[in-house]
Amino acid sequence: MAHVRRFRVEVPQEQLDDLRERLARTRLAPALSGQEWTHGTPPGYLAELVEYWRTRFDWRAAEAKLNELPQFQAEVDDCTLHFVHAKGTGPRPFPLLFTHGWPGSFWEVHKIIGPLTDPAAHGGDPADAFDVVAPSLPGYGFSPHPGRPGIGPKQIADLFDRLMTEVLGYPRYGAQGGDWGAVVTTCLGRDHVDTVAGIHLNMIAANPVLDEDSAPLSEAEREYNEGRAAWRAAEGAYGQIQGTKPATLAAGLADSPAGLAAWIVEKFRTWSDCDGDVESVHSKDELLTNISLYWLTNTIASSVRLYYESRQNPSSLPVQPCYIDTPTGYARFPKEIYAPPEQWVRRAHNLVRFTEFERGGHFAALERPAELVHEIREFFRPLRPAAD
Repeated sequence: MAHVRRFRVEVPQEQLDDLRERLARTRLAPALSGQEWTHGTPPGYLAELVEYWRTRFDWRAAEAKLNELPQFQAEVDDCTLHFVHAKGTGPRPFPLLFTHGWPGSFWEVHKIIGPLTDPAAHGGDPADAFDVVAPSLPGYGFSPHPGRPGIGPKQIADLFDRLMTEVLGYPRYGAQGGDWGAVVTTCLGRDHVDTVAGIHLNMIAANPVLDEDSAPLSEAEREYNEGRAAWRAAEGAYGQIQGTKPATLAAGLADSPAGLAAWIVEKFRTWSDCDGDVESVHSKDELLTNISLYWLTNTIASSVRLYYESRQNPSSLPVQPCYIDTPTGYARFPKEIYAPPEQWVRRAHNLVRFTEFERGGHFAALERPAELVHEIREFFRPLRPAAD
């Protein structure tokens, strides 16, 4: 069994001094007439965010909040996995693996971890308590990339299953995720049926098998596929770059904190249900905590490598037509990148819970934590093992 060691975030002061010096020397692109968010992150907003980062953002305060989460590291094969492991308070806490995506981080769990681990303290039933495990994806934050090819979603799912079963000793558990976390979680549901009791998703990654025996697509399904193609054409360039030439992109983002902030904050604005005002949902401090994790660990290059690996080995992705027999729950938030109708999800999943919300976007754990917690509790309640 792998040795589990405590972990604390402790960034050397010289790294923070270097960051401030770089921010002070930021050279912004000239603002063009009519240049708003349709062009990407505008220089005016970026200047404001960079100045806040340099003069007002308190990393040490953010670091203290991060260290309120019980963090660990363990070796699984040649990977060092960083993870939060918070034990539940209740009669029979159920283990739950929470997996983040890009451009997020393990920080995404911070709003839901309290209600999930200690429901009674948040107005819930103690019987709904979870042991929450929230790893950093390999190559993200404090999970360094092993430096070899072949670390795609399927391989990460295999690593996380070993983390849960062999390292932490959970013979059976549930899994939840969005973005890449949804892809990894879907792989868990596909490949680890003996250990995964159920998967809950706030983004759908699997594509159904469609053949001559399949029922015709409904109007809602046709509209969904048309909308998905339109989104890829209008918004998918980032994925094309990260999936084909990630090192070239990372050369700039790893050297310029302003460039990194522009690249990440634009996704938070575009993918969140914020009516064009990113800070109506995510405060500057929350945004910069997440961005700083990428900067201070110098992991933007290794994080976007996941896109490249997935393109090189698409067979590891659940986007290949398949059916996931593991019980699945889906929380459909309307401003999600891809928000398929129920009929589409049922074609690819053993769907036992489908809930549609009026508000919410891609970063469900940050945007709509109460709703997500409720859905997780409701979905996993019948999947918990019966009392002895």
